[in-house]
Amino acid sequence: MSAHPTFQKLLVANRGEIACRIMRTCRRLGITSVAVYSEADANAQHVLMADEAYLIGGPRPQDSYLRGEVIIETALRAGVQAIHPGYGFLSENADFAEAVAEAGMVFVGPDAASMRKMGSKAGAKDLMAANGVPVVPGYTGADQDVATLHAEADRIGYPLMIKAAHGGGGKGMRIVHASKEFAAALESCQRESRNAFGRDRVLLERYIGQPRHIEFQVFADRAGNTIHLGERECSAQRRYQKVIEESPSPFLNAERRAAMGKAAVEAARAIDYLNAGTVEFIVGPEGDFYFMEINTRLQVEHPVTEMVTGLDLVEWQIRVAAGEPLPLSQSEIRSHGHAIEVRLYAEDPEKNFLPGSGRLARLILPTPSENIRLDGGVVEGDTVTIFYDPMIAKLIAWDTDRPRALARLRDALADCEVTGPKSNVEFLEKLIRHPVVVDGTIDTGYLDRHLEEVLPTAVGPDASWVAVASAACLVHDEAATLAAAKLSPDPHSPWARADSWRLGHAGQTRLCFGWRELRLDASSHGADGDYRLQVSGEHFDVSDAAIDGRWLSLKVAGQSRRLRCRVDASSVFLHDGEQRLTLSRLPAFRLDAGDAAGGGDRVLAPMPGRIVLVRVLIGDVVEEGQELGVMEAMKMELALRAPRAGVIADVRVATGDFVDGDALLIRLEA
Repeated sequence: MSAHPTFQKLLVANRGEIACRIMRTCRRLGITSVAVYSEADANAQHVLMADEAYLIGGPRPQDSYLRGEVIIETALRAGVQAIHPGYGFLSENADFAEAVAEAGMVFVGPDAASMRKMGSKAGAKDLMAANGVPVVPGYTGADQDVATLHAEADRIGYPLMIKAAHGGGGKGMRIVHASKEFAAALESCQRESRNAFGRDRVLLERYIGQPRHIEFQVFADRAGNTIHLGERECSAQRRYQKVIEESPSPFLNAERRAAMGKAAVEAARAIDYLNAGTVEFIVGPEGDFYFMEINTRLQVEHPVTEMVTGLDLVEWQIRVAAGEPLPLSQSEIRSHGHAIEVRLYAEDPEKNFLPGSGRLARLILPTPSENIRLDGGVVEGDTVTIFYDPMIAKLIAWDTDRPRALARLRDALADCEVTGPKSNVEFLEKLIRHPVVVDGTIDTGYLDRHLEEVLPTAVGPDASWVAVASAACLVHDEAATLAAAKLSPDPHSPWARADSWRLGHAGQTRLCFGWRELRLDASSHGADGDYRLQVSGEHFDVSDAAIDGRWLSLKVAGQSRRLRCRVDASSVFLHDGEQRLTLSRLPAFRLDAGDAAGGGDRVLAPMPGRIVLVRVLIGDVVEEGQELGVMEAMKMELALRAPRAGVIADVRVATGDFVDGDALLIRLEA
């Protein structure tokens, strides 16, 4: 293996976290990296990280990152030898890969011919079946007439799954439980597929109950060498979106692993595969496995494979694309320890995981180490926009075995704090503590069946939490006041104190916090870490309270406690190792903690986005919960439903309109 690949300059045809990830490897290999960006990404981290960057269009993906011809023109102008597509966007577009080659550059990925064989889920299933690889029964035909599809669905039987034939990432997938549900599910699936992938062909599959999702990382070079780098368990999913990814799988024994690895390599060889790919299998409760698809690109979850093998898969991709042989043979691949990945998103789990947008006013993540890896594309102060996936960062934990890796991950999540758009961090914390995750027994449908078990609770903090938060604020404020006094002309003045002292007695300090729409009040006597606190009629004696870096230590009624803590003038954050609490700090005499939004007569836009469909007209009579329209935001379709039964009084939007968050869309008669 040569010290440096033959490429001197490489363009990354992507954005965000994966673009930054690829550029880190380029920098280590001495390759000049070139970024492309949309108008919405002018100040994005991948732009700042690249050696060169070029504007390619408007904020919508179809106006920028999906414009293959513009990206190729930019690459030629920049003088690059290769283009890395990352994942998503054009990464599995055979026409783009072919156009890159025709323009005299190297596409860092498989050849267009292999991509065309695998780019269609339907074609992939037929090919694998012809080569003896087990596949799930279903329909993959080219006849996409609605009546034909419905008849095939009835033949296969229910429940069944409708899948976008050219899809991925959980987009364009629906489970249908009865024949009467098929037509509506098909329409929705095709619409989402057109929006996400530009094509609406679907395939039908028998739905296997309580399956596991296990995939194998494969690699192949031009010399005919094909190997696998082990498996990844991705069974923790919500609506087909992976939530936890890990390697190795807790389900596989040596015999199953060998059989599936062999099948994965044979599947890759059957299509003369080149570069990195992922062979995905659906695995039954008894260990029976079926080919699901081959993703002809790098996967979002590739870091867990890197953590257990110690390899840089992007480097391997670049070297293979440059014509080098695979650096290692199958017998030389070693796996050590266990790695687990979760994705931190700007989304609201309590509102059906509604994607969020807005400025990241605070973004605190754990410190990277040999046990903790962070792959992100945003930093504090950046904005999560409505146009792209709202992922903030990937957290990957590694240790010598699975229980230790889970413990590392729990600790890493406890260090995370996001202020601005809501995040899924609390959901992830509850999920990785759930018994089916801890035991490694989760199946792909578990979260959809038992989601309430891991959703954050909307119950306000009890008085003891508020007392601890109050003590943290008092310690912080006293220290801040003394620090300011030391810089004043009279640092020893008795007025430079924050203990509310009055002549003859210690005065009372009032504190006020906001939690959602609730106002939480507390009062305190004392100073220097010793306080008598009153919250909601309860009294708490706190002693020896002190903040050391990120940790708060104190005694409550004589019992010692130690919590993660961060305090400033606007908020206080606490984490006791099991649960977290963030309170806003309000003026002591403010009347409320915030304004409640919404109303029973109005349908508001839950976030900025585009109106896909309006189903009602003025004067229509509707029922509570009835779908009035559909909007698209963050690459997802969101149903707009009636807040109550009534008559439509006003419709203020039309199909195709772009709307701001909280915009009034539809109003019912009072």
